[in-house]
Amino acid sequence: MHSLWAIVRNTLSQAVRMKVALAVIVLLVVLLPLMSVVMEGDGTPLGKLQTFVSYGLGLVSLLLCILTIAISTYTLSNDLKRRHLYLVVTKPVRRYQIVAGKLIGILILNGVLLAVFGAIIYGLTLTIPKLVEIDSVQDERIRAEFYTARSGLKVTYDEEQLRQSAEERFKMLRDSGQIPRDMSHYQALRELLAQERLIAKSCPPGRSKRWDFGGVRLKIPDDPDAMIFIRFKLEATTALPDDTIYGTWRIGDLRQIETGLDRVKTPIYEVQRDASIRTYHEFSVPANAVADDGFLSVAFFNNPSLNYTTVILDDVEVLFHSGSFTGNFVRSLLLIYVRLAFLAALGVSLTTWLSFPVAILVCLVAFLAGTANTFIVDSFDGLGVAMGLIYNFTLRPVLWMLPQFDGVYNPSHYIINGRLIEGTFLAMTVLMTLFAKAAVILLFGMWVFSRREIAKAVV
Repeated sequence: MHSLWAIVRNTLSQAVRMKVALAVIVLLVVLLPLMSVVMEGDGTPLGKLQTFVSYGLGLVSLLLCILTIAISTYTLSNDLKRRHLYLVVTKPVRRYQIVAGKLIGILILNGVLLAVFGAIIYGLTLTIPKLVEIDSVQDERIRAEFYTARSGLKVTYDEEQLRQSAEERFKMLRDSGQIPRDMSHYQALRELLAQERLIAKSCPPGRSKRWDFGGVRLKIPDDPDAMIFIRFKLEATTALPDDTIYGTWRIGDLRQIETGLDRVKTPIYEVQRDASIRTYHEFSVPANAVADDGFLSVAFFNNPSLNYTTVILDDVEVLFHSGSFTGNFVRSLLLIYVRLAFLAALGVSLTTWLSFPVAILVCLVAFLAGTANTFIVDSFDGLGVAMGLIYNFTLRPVLWMLPQFDGVYNPSHYIINGRLIEGTFLAMTVLMTLFAKAAVILLFGMWVFSRREIAKAVV
């Protein structure tokens, strides 16, 4: 154990002496306070907070990832190149201890830097509202939508039923000869399935659409001031002169109306709201609209006297408070730390058998692929059956081993929208990224390094 910690201390001192580490620290110390002052977002206090946190966490993550790649690929390869390691391997130090010591040293440095700059962002985030003029309405909105952690329930559709409807339409169109000859069976079904999904989200003029949600778990069920939020985005099938849709929302336990109760137990709220298309909107109603069993209905009426177009309701979601901002912010830092740990393990492992230029290039490619992982994976979904089989047995396993830094793995998305990072999701991310991916990569590097000839030039 003493030998291991000697390697750790040596790695830390080596990393601190690197110019790139000093450059990263100076940049973050200067830029973070400056960003908190100059960034305005959409001009509102909430927009200023969201913009600062989004860019602040993104900048910290980017620079620490670059620093991690630089240190992890340099420390071991430099010791090999300058033959510093020759003095170590002659001592009672096992090869795996050298690799583990290098990794632990980088992880400790990352943990300290992430904690320091995370604390700076957290402190500035709490300070910004005190430095700008905000009224009571804006203050309430900030506390309800930003300084919180909300869980959400999204509208889901029966994909099996949609596929069945698409299959039936395909057979009908094929029998009537309306399927183009140059269109494959897979392409036609994909297009018809997209149309079925669009129909499921559509609400013609004079019609209403309803969604039922179960399992709405309020943080404090008896809190009279608790609110729930309805988040949605609207589209129109025809052009609108002012790009605005007018509708009526009803929120509550609509089962009471169906059963014909004379007196409702749970309040049902009606909200008249106009909303611009292609933009996410939110409105709130008191949380007592939720039934005792956690049931909630949300209905939208497309007013024909105000709208002459079919409305497409996209991403309808119910949000409710389920955690604190501080706890959620700590979880966001842990998500960033997971990606730093993966890159550290990858860099150290690669330098056990690759030169520094090749190792840093591979790490940079992995980092860029991780930031665009969702786009890369989705780009292969349009392949045909034959190409899809080839992809599943060749590229798919390689893409699975790559890290995921975008989409649901982007911590900024949760903080700026006041979304709770679930503990189970964080645990699964740690399990899959570190123990199922990084650990395999690191063990492979240890195995290679244990069989590598060190005291002899390797060409």
